[in-house]
Amino acid sequence: MGKRMRWTVSILGGLVLLALLIGAAAHLLSARKLQRTIQVQVAPIALPNDPARIARGRYLFNTRGCTECHGTNGAGKTVVDSDGMLVVAPNITRGANSATSRYTVTDWVRTIRHGVKPNGQPVLIMPSEDYARLTDEDTGALVAYLQQLPPQQGERRRIELPLPVKLLYAVGAIKDAAEKIDHTLAPPRAQRAAMTAEYGAYVAQACVGCHGAQFSGGAIPGAPPSWPHAANLTPGPGSAMARYPSADSFVTMLRSGKRPDGSPISPVMPFDSFSQMNDVDARALHAYLVTLPPRPAGQH
Repeated sequence: MGKRMRWTVSILGGLVLLALLIGAAAHLLSARKLQRTIQVQVAPIALPNDPARIARGRYLFNTRGCTECHGTNGAGKTVVDSDGMLVVAPNITRGANSATSRYTVTDWVRTIRHGVKPNGQPVLIMPSEDYARLTDEDTGALVAYLQQLPPQQGERRRIELPLPVKLLYAVGAIKDAAEKIDHTLAPPRAQRAAMTAEYGAYVAQACVGCHGAQFSGGAIPGAPPSWPHAANLTPGPGSAMARYPSADSFVTMLRSGKRPDGSPISPVMPFDSFSQMNDVDARALHAYLVTLPPRPAGQH
């Protein structure tokens, strides 16, 4: 073997060893991060038992993206199975393989609002940042609805991430929901549903998991590489909102999943949920988005 060949073999061997070490470090550090304990103060809330409030909980479940992962019956389903990533959302009914059969009201609130499991460890994948600013009234209505879901023979939670995602999570480039949420904020006051920008800001919290806290879109953290970037919802460069100058055009898009030219928008957008928004929520959301300050796409 010539000198050049020996050098080549040595370099390749070193690169393979380095890759193995990085992979092992990514696996260990991401696992350690997931096992950390997060202390949060969970304020007690009252659960309603009147049909109107439980119907409100069902509406929130159906329109805020919950069914996209847990299914319309709460039994869970496969959310992602591509690019080396597998995400199976858990059964949140009281049936077989339930992840929540022993949940107290406090456990529900801790998970939904804070992204923290009953054992104090962070949830992964679930975008609790979308629900962190729900009012006590809406949180209570949602939990009341979830608790009365009929038991289903559902799915066990499974999350398998490729090493690059584990590495990005370990070093903080990808954050779990508990890292994004300000756990010290008091819950917002009860909101009166109206076609206003103020109420639209409340509805828009369901969008921050993908579009970011500033709604400028960009790469969805931790998503498979094949997923498109989330759209810029501000009036900045590359804004998707330029296509929807009127509330009518915006609501039509939410209902159809198509742009004004008839082209389909990526199914990554949870149209099964958003298409069920009532006119007040959908038009309030538009009223809020058109007031946002312009930002370049992906600027958070």
